[in-house]
Amino acid sequence: MTVREAVPEDAEAVREVHRRSIEGLGPAAYDPEQVAAWVAGCGSADYAARIADADAFLVAERESVVGFGSLSLGAPEEYEDDPDAEVTGVYVLPRVAREGVGSALYGALEHRARSAGVEMLGLWASRNAVGFYETRGYERVRTLDHEFSAHEDTGVTGTVVEMTKPLDGGE
Repeated sequence: MTVREAVPEDAEAVREVHRRSIEGLGPAAYDPEQVAAWVAGCGSADYAARIADADAFLVAERESVVGFGSLSLGAPEEYEDDPDAEVTGVYVLPRVAREGVGSALYGALEHRARSAGVEMLGLWASRNAVGFYETRGYERVRTLDHEFSAHEDTGVTGTVVEMTKPLDGGE
């Protein structure tokens, strides 16, 4: 497996991974209406722009793209804690879940954050991803309601978990 910088030409592969990840792994934590609303945003999302604009946008490949992850230096004001950067997503195809793909992507993102001098990472985890982040040292801050694919005006909400992790220089 290779983890590399995404390029705009990866946009459709990233869209497919995102959609299939939500459809395959989301039902462990969300009902069918919530999963459908979450997936709705994949169709209209401009992944090429996200790749181009991200501080770090990585893909994992095994002959084809099987996962992606992204990092934003700086974080929205809505965080209760005040992280310096935000992991904006780590998604893998269901067929490679628990095979180290997400761990490799996350590790590369955290390395980027450390290299940029980030002292605290934050993220909003879907309920099915909380355990993944807890094993990487994140702590729960609070739960909040999130509108899935809000830009699509779905009106469908679900619980997500705000989590943070201080980066103290150690891996």
